[in-house]
Amino acid sequence: MNAPQWTPSARELADLELVSIGALRCPDGFEIVVSETAVGDATELELVDPEGLPLARLHLDSWRGAETGRARVAGRVEPLARNEFGPFRRLHLPPAEVRDKHPGAFAVPVSRVMTTDDVAAINRHAEQTGATPLLLVLTGPGSPRELSAPGLVNATMAARQSIHGAEVVAVSAAARDDTEASGAFYTEVAAAYADDVLTVAGTGEPSELVARVRDRDRPPPERRGLVVFFTGLSGSGKSTLARALFDTIVESGERTVTSLDGDVVRHHLSKGLGFSREDRETNIARIGWVAAEIGRHGGVAICSPIAPFDAIRRQVRAMVDEAGGGFVLVHVATPLEECERRDRKGLYAKARAGLIPDFTGISSPYEEPTNASVQVDTTGRTVQDALEDVLYVLYTNGWLRSPNTLFASGG
Repeated sequence: MNAPQWTPSARELADLELVSIGALRCPDGFEIVVSETAVGDATELELVDPEGLPLARLHLDSWRGAETGRARVAGRVEPLARNEFGPFRRLHLPPAEVRDKHPGAFAVPVSRVMTTDDVAAINRHAEQTGATPLLLVLTGPGSPRELSAPGLVNATMAARQSIHGAEVVAVSAAARDDTEASGAFYTEVAAAYADDVLTVAGTGEPSELVARVRDRDRPPPERRGLVVFFTGLSGSGKSTLARALFDTIVESGERTVTSLDGDVVRHHLSKGLGFSREDRETNIARIGWVAAEIGRHGGVAICSPIAPFDAIRRQVRAMVDEAGGGFVLVHVATPLEECERRDRKGLYAKARAGLIPDFTGISSPYEEPTNASVQVDTTGRTVQDALEDVLYVLYTNGWLRSPNTLFASGG
C-alpha cells in the first residue's frame, strides 16, 4: 500500500538532506509539521521535493498536535534518493566521503563573506595543526548572510585562493530561530565533517577580490528585486495602498513592477481553493513563490493579501530572501471597528450573522506582525497621505529613488 506523500518546508527539506547523508543525527526521530489530513492513520510518509521527487520515507513513531489542522510527527528516515540538481551540487558531499578524503582536517563553518582576518586565522590554525582546512559553506535557507547561497560559495572560493590547501564543501544547513541557536547548529553539523571545528569571528573587511564577488551578487537596493507585501484585515485599505504604490512606481519609469492583488490572484492563480486555513496558506505560498521569482530577476512585486498567519508570512519572506530579493512587510493596521464600518462588500455583516465561516477578524484570528517594516493606519487619512509612510521606508532604504533624487540625477 502506497504511503501518502508530503512536501516538507524548505528548512525541513534542508534538514532532511543532512539526515540522509549522515550530517545530522536525530536521536528522537526526524520531526516535521504536516497537515492532519495528510497523515490520517498512516504509519509512513513519503517525503517528496517540490517537483514530486521522492526523497525519503518517514517511518512514523510519534504524533502530536501542533496547532489547528496541523500535526507534528517524527520517526526514522529511510533515504530514497539524493537531490542531484542545483548550483554547486557537486560540492554537497557526505561527511563520510569528506573524512575519507581528508582525514584529520579541521572544519570552518562559513555563513557570511570571509574577511582577511578570517583568512589569517584559518592559515594560522592550519600551520599550527598541519591539517587541511575544510571551508563548509552553509547554503540552507536563511544561512547565507549578506548574499545568496551561490554567491557565498563563489565568495568562499575567491577567499580560498589565499588559504593554502583549503577545500570547499557545500552543506545544506538552514538557519535556526536566532543567531545563538544557528551558531550551535552549524557547529554540530560541522562536527560531522571533522573532529576539529574552527569558528571565525567575521570581523574586518574582505579582500578586494572577495568584495568584488560579493558586490556582483548583491547590487545596490535600487537594482535588486523587491517584494512589498501588504497585510491587514479586509477593508483595511491594503489593496488601495498597493494600487497607489503600483501607480507611483510605474509613473517613475524606474522599475518593472507587477501587482499580485489578493482577489485577482485567487481568480487566476488559486482558483478552486477554499478559505480553510490550509487553503489560505496555500494561496499565500503561491503568491510568495511568484513574487520571489519576480524578485529573483530584478523586478518589483506588490502583494496585498490578508495573510493573517505569521508563519506563512515568514515563509514568504524566506522564499524572497533565498531568491536574493528585498522584502518590505507593510502592516495596514486599520482597527477592526473601522474596517467593519467601511464594509463595502457586506462581508463583516455576513460573518457576524454566521453566513461566512472562518472570516478573519471575526471567527478566525489575525496574527499581527511583530516584524513589519512599516505600520500604517488608514483611518481618517487620504490615500496619498498613508502612502507617504510606505514611500518613506522605500526611499530611505534605497529600494526606490525619490522624485527629487531622480530628477536631480537627470534620470
